Amino acid sequence: MPRTRRGAVAEIPMHIVQRGNNRQQCFHVTKDREVYLRWLESSAKRYSVNVHAYVLMTNHVHLLVTPSSVSAPSRMMQQLGRKYVPYFNSRYQRSGTLWEGRFRSSLIDTDYYLLACYRYIELNPVRARAVSSPSAYRWSSYRANALGMSSPLITPHDVWNRLGNDPEERQENYRRLFDEKVDEQMFRKGYRKGLPVGSDNWRNELKTNHGIRIAVRRPGRRKEDLM
Repeated sequence: MPRTRRGAVAEIPMHIVQRGNNRQQCFHVTKDREVYLRWLESSAKRYSVNVHAYVLMTNHVHLLVTPSSVSAPSRMMQQLGRKYVPYFNSRYQRSGTLWEGRFRSSLIDTDYYLLACYRYIELNPVRARAVSSPSAYRWSSYRANALGMSSPLITPHDVWNRLGNDPEERQENYRRLFDEKVDEQMFRKGYRKGLPVGSDNWRNELKTNHGIRIAVRRPGRRKEDLM
């Protein structure tokens, strides 16, 4: 079965999800997460990918990024895998794959949906009942985006920058957004099926201008194959 072409467009945000193979743990101790973040930072810089949000869970990772080119996300993740997987296998005396195949992804509309995706990612530990507040979880971008903690990994998106006139105002307004409910299913459907998340007009523009698939293809033969 042929692979689905990954939908990526330069300068359009992308939600990336990568899971451990068979849901196995990808991080055991603090050093594992520190090593992963360090190589994520270097890989993102190498391929000119801006990272806006992230969370490292026990057996999977969420990233919100904006790539400079169509190939940049795949190259970044490949480079990261070439660094992290050998480290992990050596440390835990194992061999073979760590990740569950290719990473999953979806493009994100910069209008309402981008800030909702920020929150979806940073609320992951709360949904998993690992913590009661996103600020209590060390391994996410929440402390950088909401509390102003310095992070060389995080590049604020222009949409985040427009939340206020200075960093303190932006952080305060960002924290207030967490009082609003996030449509979790919208983002799950997006990355699981590789579909863009955004308004109908925006998605139709992606299809027209970039050939991005915006709906799940029904099984069976295409109409043009029957003609």
